[in-house]
Amino acid sequence: MTETLTEALPTELEIATEALLREAHERELMLATAESCTGGMLASLLTDVDGYGHVFDRGFVVYSEHAKCQLLGLAPEQIARCGAVSRDVAVAMAQGALAASDAQVVLAVTGFAGEGAPGDEPGLVHFACARTGRATVHRVEHFGDVGRGAVRIAALKVAVALMAAVVADAGGG
Repeated sequence: MTETLTEALPTELEIATEALLREAHERELMLATAESCTGGMLASLLTDVDGYGHVFDRGFVVYSEHAKCQLLGLAPEQIARCGAVSRDVAVAMAQGALAASDAQVVLAVTGFAGEGAPGDEPGLVHFACARTGRATVHRVEHFGDVGRGAVRIAALKVAVALMAAVVADAGGG
């Protein structure tokens, strides 16, 4: 079970995280994250299970558009064209983190956890999971205006489930 985040997390998320890490270990895969709206919570979750530290390579917390460009190689024009909360940016974040790490599986998340600018949809979150030699998988969720903390916890559940599916997929993509 997780150690430091236990009080804040649903039990099923802790169980799913441990299963993900076990599966990654068994398949000799390293994981990384590229996070915006979750602010590093996914990386924290993945490093909170005793005995699986060797499975996690690194996390990129890229909250600003500049950080997405500087650390993950996104083009400012792409963000301006698509918006920082978009399928294209989530996929580019995952692929950029895959290229900038030693991991074989990367989960990227970008979204509106709280109030955004006028016209932004509260609770809109895009996920992308990249795996070396495979097509990058995208998922979008509309969690609604449920509050910053609730969106982040819901995003962690989706992120862990998506990573687990990509880690477990032994086929090509």
